[in-house]
Amino acid sequence: MYEYIILGIIILIVAYIIYSYNRLISMRNMVDTAYSNIDTLLQKRFDLVPNLVNTVKGYMTHERELLETVTRARSDWMNASTIQENAGADNLAAQALKSIFAVAENYPNLKANENFLLLQEELVGIENKIAYARQRYNRTVLDLNNAVQQFPTNLIAQLFRFQTREFFEVESEQAREVPVVNYGEE
Repeated sequence: MYEYIILGIIILIVAYIIYSYNRLISMRNMVDTAYSNIDTLLQKRFDLVPNLVNTVKGYMTHERELLETVTRARSDWMNASTIQENAGADNLAAQALKSIFAVAENYPNLKANENFLLLQEELVGIENKIAYARQRYNRTVLDLNNAVQQFPTNLIAQLFRFQTREFFEVESEQAREVPVVNYGEE
């Protein structure tokens, strides 16, 4: 009789370990997929950057530094090897692109340029998708991190070496600020 109870307990423990392991694998794969989605959207955004820079170049002769920042952000993103580096390049690009669109207000011919308007519209759409993808990624990271850290799943996570993941965050308070554009007015 006792052997059946012990056998039943062992079966329940093994079933829980299998369930927890599979759940952790599923969560880890969801995090990887969500990060991949962000990366795909950033690729789309950065593929538009050279077109945007070329369209804007002829109009914005005095904003060379701003255009170089956008190009540098693209380069940083392409060379990023960690989530933090990727987020840093993303933040730099987002700030620079916001500034370009703010400065474009000073160039009526640029604002009326059909190519610029199409690129701007496409970038706005991509920015919205990137924001959603970041939220989804961070939600999946939160779920995984909770599972890896909460008892009793943390025991299975430690046994099979599951790790917590980093959130995709804005790096600094400065990156959170809206860019200020001054046209030489006091």
